[in-house]
Amino acid sequence: MSDEFSIQTRLLEATEQLVYSGGIHATGMDAIVKASGVARKSIYRLYPTKEALVAAALLNRDARWMAWFIRSTPPTDDPPARVMSIFPALRQWFESDGFHGCAFINAAGETEDPDSEIRAVSRFHKQRLLDYLNELTQACGLPDSQETARQLLVLIDGATAVALVSGDASAADSAGRAAALLLEASRSGNGPSSSHH
Repeated sequence: MSDEFSIQTRLLEATEQLVYSGGIHATGMDAIVKASGVARKSIYRLYPTKEALVAAALLNRDARWMAWFIRSTPPTDDPPARVMSIFPALRQWFESDGFHGCAFINAAGETEDPDSEIRAVSRFHKQRLLDYLNELTQACGLPDSQETARQLLVLIDGATAVALVSGDASAADSAGRAAALLLEASRSGNGPSSSHH
């Protein structure tokens, strides 16, 4: 069991690393075999297609990334400050070695089929992130916490894309300033969504 588990772990970690740094299409099975040290036959026994393997590797990344994100935004007596702690955490990620943007947006962008497993994992990740943001905004007692959570998701993904394209980690700071304005407007009931009610 443990042997099978370590093979799988090695395989998923290598696949995730290669796909994140080089993209899905650019990552051939030969490169995955070489990086993971797992024989092609063993790979296909575990994952019948490359798509299934990449989807599993992305699920692995989702678990690790969400754990890091939740750790980086620890509970506090000041719920708005907890929301604001997102942005220094993002900046740290943008400045880290090997930052290549959002793995899930990248993967979805490379996948033409909207019903593919890879798209499904990307949607799952964004929904998990949105659910967590929703918890944070609800704790702030905002009148429309769900809409505020959706707006925060747009700020996070936007900052991630800008940091990737421009190489400028301060996109996180700009997103943080926008988030502060957003929270302020939501708290005072002048939020962008208040006109819809």
